[in-house]
Amino acid sequence: MNNLKEEKFDTVIIGGGASGMMAGILASVDGAKVAILEKNSTLGKKLLLTGNGRCNITQANFSNREFVEKLGKNGKFLFSGLSVFGTNETQEFFEKLGLKLKTEKDGRVFPESDKAQDVLDALKKSLKKNGVVVKLNQNVLDFEIKDAKIVCVKTAERKIYAKNFILSTGGKSFPTTGSIGDGYAWLEKMGHTIISPMPALTPMKIKERWVKELPGVSLPNVGIKILQQDKKIFEITGEILFTHFGLSGPAVINASKYVSQNISKGEIFLELDLFPTFTQNALEEKLKIDFKEYKKKDLKNYLAEYFSQKLALTILELSKLETDRKIYSLGKTHRNNLAKLLKNIRLSVDSLLDFESAMITSGGVSLKEVENKTMRSKIISNLFIAGEVLDLDGPTGGYNLQIAWTTGYVAGKSTNH
Repeated sequence: MNNLKEEKFDTVIIGGGASGMMAGILASVDGAKVAILEKNSTLGKKLLLTGNGRCNITQANFSNREFVEKLGKNGKFLFSGLSVFGTNETQEFFEKLGLKLKTEKDGRVFPESDKAQDVLDALKKSLKKNGVVVKLNQNVLDFEIKDAKIVCVKTAERKIYAKNFILSTGGKSFPTTGSIGDGYAWLEKMGHTIISPMPALTPMKIKERWVKELPGVSLPNVGIKILQQDKKIFEITGEILFTHFGLSGPAVINASKYVSQNISKGEIFLELDLFPTFTQNALEEKLKIDFKEYKKKDLKNYLAEYFSQKLALTILELSKLETDRKIYSLGKTHRNNLAKLLKNIRLSVDSLLDFESAMITSGGVSLKEVENKTMRSKIISNLFIAGEVLDLDGPTGGYNLQIAWTTGYVAGKSTNH
């Protein structure tokens, strides 16, 4: 062990994902000697998976204030960073690197080519241009710390010394990309508090059997309420997808964080509203008018105009109505009960899928121990922390990559001062 090679840099970055690469580009701007240590055989392995391989770079629709609100209670931490490098600056940054961008519905920004690989190539090109040394297949084993400062980082072959260190090791989601949470253990050893990492942005397993009999059925606009002991925890409207284990789709995935935070406190229910743009009374009125007009129709065929045949039959089953009922045979009570059901289908959450299926990790390094203007650790004076390892996450739609770009940018820039 004593024959380790020794190397010296101005800044060493551990983790070559989105935030690590961004930090590397910024740390090396003024000719500083910078190295990235990445345990995989390539940089940006997880970046290639984002946005289903298309890479949802950022979210264009919002002001910094609205962006921060979308991140929940910890969002305020990012205010300072966004004012330096927000969504507009991110788009300009990538366009300057020669990457053409496009904005889709909901303000999601993608590369024009729809290829995450092009985003990664642009970042790698910039690292190369700035002379950043990229060391792949590097398993960091330990840090040497003296007087609340990191002296060097150790791998099996070498000791790497630096003035500053940036930790951007990611969370625990997509463990196949190397995100297994080792950064948490190192930070804890250094004295940092880790807020228990949980899978976030993940599909839900549902107890009711009928849900699993509709795999592939999707609905574009459903209201979802998350309830615990009849108290509403969260509400969202959006697309849902029935699967062989339960529910997925953007609305479900964005609601999963609130299930994750509360599931240990007791049973959680979902209430689905299949007509979120109607009040209960308005839906009753709509059915009354429609039923008058289509009285000779089968009820299942009427419902099949709004839902798939399969789901229409399931709704009839849940409302305890025979599948071949004609509309004219239904009284006011049947009609109003059906309206009630369409506005309120109650489901029991069994569990969330684990880190294998989670897009990101909720939890991480306590933000109280990180300076939000610089990303500097308040415990280790020459350590900066960026990306998913922080206790900061947002919904789908480019928010989490923006957190990576912003924190990486600020951390990298701060090592230059």
